[in-house]
Amino acid sequence: MKISAKMKKALNDQIGLEANASSSYLAMASWCEVTGYEGAASYFYAQSDEERTHMLKVVHYLNDMGAPATIPATKAPAASYKSLETMIKTALKSEQTVTAAIHKMVEIAQKEKDHSTYAFLEWFVNEQVQEETKFETILQKFDLIGRDKLAINEIDKLLAAQATAPEADPAA
Repeated sequence: MKISAKMKKALNDQIGLEANASSSYLAMASWCEVTGYEGAASYFYAQSDEERTHMLKVVHYLNDMGAPATIPATKAPAASYKSLETMIKTALKSEQTVTAAIHKMVEIAQKEKDHSTYAFLEWFVNEQVQEETKFETILQKFDLIGRDKLAINEIDKLLAAQATAPEADPAA
């Protein structure tokens, strides 16, 4: 089995996206921790770990396919945010960028009849639906319960509960 140069480049670019997302979520977690959002800090530390796991899936896949993975440098993430809501909007935008990149890889796999990579990417397609939905649901909470200090405290508690909830396997 061999993957094309175009697919190899797309997968290596995905490693960079996942690495940057992990780094960005780590910075968000740190900001939350020093700002007093303990629940959000736990949530984003877990998100950072999850993105690193996604990056490793791609690294291992490329290596298994005989197309050695390229580990990129990461961009320095933002160090502070105007508000918890602004930060979550940034996270959603990041997930939407990742989703678009995955969909582009699926199109390449279909066009090239690369069935192995197509099957590999299916997990990521399902995962991204969950990721975007998580952040959209959190953003809805600001509209539902408000933006005052008590409402934000409730949202922080919800994030703490989600950080400790077991991840559902999108492939299940």
